[in-house]
Amino acid sequence: MTILQRMSCALIAAGVIATSAFAETSYVRAGRMIDTETGKVLTDRLIRIEDGRIVAVTPYAPPADGKVLDWSGFTVLPGLIDMHTHLSDWGQTSNVAEPLLHSAEDIALVGAKNARDTLNAGFTSVRDVGTFRAFGDVSLRNAIEAGYIEGPRMVVAGAYITVPGGGGEVTGMAPDVQIPEIMRMGVAAGPDEVKSKSRMLFQRGADSLKLIATGAVLAAGTEPGAPEMTEAEVRAAVEEAARYKSYATAHAHGAEGIKIALNGGVRSIEHASLIDDEAIQLAKKKGAWLVMDVYNGDFIDEMGKAEHWPEEIMRKNFETTDAQRVGFRKAVAAGVKIAFGTDAGVFPHGLNARQFKYMVRYGMTPMQAIQSATTSAAALMGKSADVGVIAPGRYADLVAVAADPLADISALERIDHVMKGGKLIR
Repeated sequence: MTILQRMSCALIAAGVIATSAFAETSYVRAGRMIDTETGKVLTDRLIRIEDGRIVAVTPYAPPADGKVLDWSGFTVLPGLIDMHTHLSDWGQTSNVAEPLLHSAEDIALVGAKNARDTLNAGFTSVRDVGTFRAFGDVSLRNAIEAGYIEGPRMVVAGAYITVPGGGGEVTGMAPDVQIPEIMRMGVAAGPDEVKSKSRMLFQRGADSLKLIATGAVLAAGTEPGAPEMTEAEVRAAVEEAARYKSYATAHAHGAEGIKIALNGGVRSIEHASLIDDEAIQLAKKKGAWLVMDVYNGDFIDEMGKAEHWPEEIMRKNFETTDAQRVGFRKAVAAGVKIAFGTDAGVFPHGLNARQFKYMVRYGMTPMQAIQSATTSAAALMGKSADVGVIAPGRYADLVAVAADPLADISALERIDHVMKGGKLIR
């Protein structure tokens, strides 16, 4: 080792020691604290925070050091997690050409707004599962991590892996309209192409993969019940993800496509709108999660009628909305793992918590719904050591609400305070 290298190591070590020696300590006093691991409510707790992480949770006693943020009049929960968002897109409109109308700069700026709105709503972590303009989500994640903008912790997919003309493509254009290549980065036909595209996405910053295994409600010319990827293609993506110590999730509405994706090894199924009893049991057997967006069918119906969205979209939404809720109730009763995911971006970001009351209406207890957006979501992301529970070692990601969400789950639509990594957001 050279003298310069030894000096550098010494300086780094000194910096670490100095940082540790002067670690900032603060406290939050929680009047009622929901322990999402045990499903219990604890009263009058003191949460000790150092360098953005929780180091202790104890019965309240006035501390001798550090400031105390008094949330004694609130119910305090871990920061909420949405496992199905699209922050780096413009949002759904009546125009099938909407993705082509905005530049990369437009998407970057609207993504920053979407991230801020999501964080202010109490969602301190999200899994962002695809964007039409590839890698905008990677840049947004990086900007948040660097502190350039405020937003939730993000796990991102980079782009959709989809068959040509499938549910992850920009469809509905005239045959001679050329879709920009940046919007077709994940288009693949056959296992070899799927493997190659999967590798490319990881190399360019993706955290996990999003496969489009069936047609989509909002993609013109595709049908939700129709499978679009083969089991061999799904498995190729899953195996490539494993090489990067990651996983794949699959957009799959139809029962056949769900079973193809589960047998191919995906970690979770998105939507699962037309799931059948066999697929429910297969998900349970495989230990896979379902991420079912049981709110946004109502939003699509209301907004689609008001803005005259295409008849094809309205028909497909009608055919999947109630069926999905029946499947959700069955999956809850069967004990399948369910994580909270909303498809935010179809509806405005920041309204994510509207889904909680739908989950309770269709079979969950309020505590189960909260756990779906905390411990279960954290486990699906592979981030249980960092988020999802108020406990030592985790990030100090906290939300406070004046009302009792266990008595009225819709209280989570009215978050009073948000903290991320020990920093008070509002």
